[in-house]
Amino acid sequence: MSTKKRILFIANEISPYLELTEFAEVVNRLAVLSHENNFEVRCIMPRFGVINERRHRLHEVVRLSGINVTIQNDDYPLTIKVASLPNARLQVYFLDNEDFFKRKSIFTDEQDQWFDDNGLRTVLFCKGALETVRKFGWPPDLIHCSGWMTGLIPMYLKTVYKREPVFSHSKIIYTIGSKTFSDKLGADFAELATIHESITPKELEFLKENNNTALFRTGAQFSDAITFGADDVEKKLLDDFSKVKGKKILPFDPESDLTDYLQLYTDLAG
Repeated sequence: MSTKKRILFIANEISPYLELTEFAEVVNRLAVLSHENNFEVRCIMPRFGVINERRHRLHEVVRLSGINVTIQNDDYPLTIKVASLPNARLQVYFLDNEDFFKRKSIFTDEQDQWFDDNGLRTVLFCKGALETVRKFGWPPDLIHCSGWMTGLIPMYLKTVYKREPVFSHSKIIYTIGSKTFSDKLGADFAELATIHESITPKELEFLKENNNTALFRTGAQFSDAITFGADDVEKKLLDDFSKVKGKKILPFDPESDLTDYLQLYTDLAG
């Protein structure tokens, strides 16, 4: 039986597939470093239309086909694709949906207008990522979420999915990064995010602002450890989360060789 600890990286950007901020490269390096230090590693991200399937050799995972994500009584089918991270034998899983992820721009249209359905896309990705892990039955010891689009995942793990055997021993790390948008996710975002009756209004408290900061705050609030992934994190978030009782905190270090993350993973995995 393998004695390796398992770490799952969930991100809305991972180099070389998508690079929106500098942390995309960090996620790549963390995945490789973890693998080199005896962790079993998998990654999940959206299959945005700008990701070239042929160049990156994505192919559909047939055994994971048929996942339907239900949000407000509507079903959204997901296609799961996989590729190997270049220069490492690590699997990166891509969540695809014809209507929400295949478009040829990421969060804004050709006129740089914010997509009205980015809130729904976020909920679909967060729930879809967890449903995918549940379907392939791979219990992670650690789940490291980064990027605003993953901000709902820690809350879902501590509420809706807390009794799921595949997540029963998972510790959650959430990275607060650069603010990358100033738009709103829609007045109904908190309602969309309520994917199960076990989520209470108190747990949705931080989502009232339905913006970038709200997702960072929600992700950090429900995680077991918080890291800062940029030197321009909003001051309010720095003030509120640089010291939190009961959570391990990793400040941003531009000179880091990422062994501080590796130590964090080792401490949390036990």
